[in-house]
Amino acid sequence: MESSDLVSILFVMKIDPSLASTPFADIRNVSYFEGEEEILFSMNSIFRIGPIKQIDGNNRLWQVELTMTSENDPDLHALTEQIREETEESKGWLRLGTFMKALNILQITLPSNHPDLATLYNNIGSVHAKMSDYSNALTYHQEALEIYQKVFPSTDPILTTSYNNIGAIYENMIDYSNALSFYQKALECKQKTLPSNHPDLATSYNNIGCVYDNIGDYANALSSHHEALKIYEKTLPSNHPDLATSYNHIGLIYAKMGDYSNALSYYQKALEIEQQNLPSNDPNLATSYNNIGSVYDKMGDYSNALLSHHKALKIKQKTLPPNHPDLATSYNNIGSVYDNMGDYSNVLLFYQNALKIYQQSLPSNHPDLASSYNNIGLVYNDMGDYSNALSFFERAVEIGQHLLPPNHPSLQLWKKNLESVKRQM
Repeated sequence: MESSDLVSILFVMKIDPSLASTPFADIRNVSYFEGEEEILFSMNSIFRIGPIKQIDGNNRLWQVELTMTSENDPDLHALTEQIREETEESKGWLRLGTFMKALNILQITLPSNHPDLATLYNNIGSVHAKMSDYSNALTYHQEALEIYQKVFPSTDPILTTSYNNIGAIYENMIDYSNALSFYQKALECKQKTLPSNHPDLATSYNNIGCVYDNIGDYANALSSHHEALKIYEKTLPSNHPDLATSYNHIGLIYAKMGDYSNALSYYQKALEIEQQNLPSNDPNLATSYNNIGSVYDKMGDYSNALLSHHKALKIKQKTLPPNHPDLATSYNNIGSVYDNMGDYSNVLLFYQNALKIYQQSLPSNHPDLASSYNNIGLVYNDMGDYSNALSFFERAVEIGQHLLPPNHPSLQLWKKNLESVKRQM
């Protein structure tokens, strides 16, 4: 031992032969090296560390005593449970605290542009995002992106992931302009590095299509979703769930464009795949029943519309909490059918059930709340109760003006309804 940086350690291992849970074997008679007295331990053997002391007062010679323990050891059990608790993903604050401790250490020990710091920023941002704390999530994901842009090539997949993360946060914040910008950056990176039919490209097209849908640009939304579908049809089996998702996206756009025949066709394709792959009470089936019911409603087939919507509601009532926004969607859809049938008593009942849920579960400026106010306003208008109609239309327009671009179809419709009821008063 000529190097002064090295020390010798003698491990003294105490073994209890009665511990059946930690097997070992004496292999001295079968060892390749004659004369060696070897003991072979199971891979999952655990030893408790005992006293550590110098040998003969030499600070470069140490003895460590190890005692074999069993899986029933109470200290081992307590440690295992603690580790399990700390790694449960559902405990966001605990995970966040662990990441922040790591960040404090790495900020001291690593240069400011080290990739490990960026990875940690991403992890912290993801925890904040899962907790719906989008402002802090955005901050940490942007910190990560700044580092990645300095140390990786512009087409590196890690940059693509970072762009997608930031795009998703902006989308959740209803900042569709920035969401679209970052989703398009992710797509550009993928187009430079991936084959033209790679499923990751389809994911980007879908992300972009959903943003275009949210801002009312249905032509670009349809184009993006069709690009995704082309890839899925080339690369996935005919009953793959991603195909069903793509069919649903396209059906939704056609429905918003008033092309109900194509909308129904794509929705039914999605439903066929989902029925092959999902249990009968799966929420995705409820979504498809809702979609199909809405198209039947628009086509004037109210019997099939109610049938589909009630199938969706039945699934949701079995699987969701009573104030879940998806329940409100079903109440609104059923109310819409009754509205078209002129059954105002049932219309108000279902629309008001939807509104109660939205008020409990959504931000006060959410577009679904505006739609709900508009729906109820229309019913009061049809009943000749113009005072209540005016109140609900005004609430819808107020939300829309703060949230949507001036040329958004929904906002234009709500304004039209408001002006119409004013003329009748």
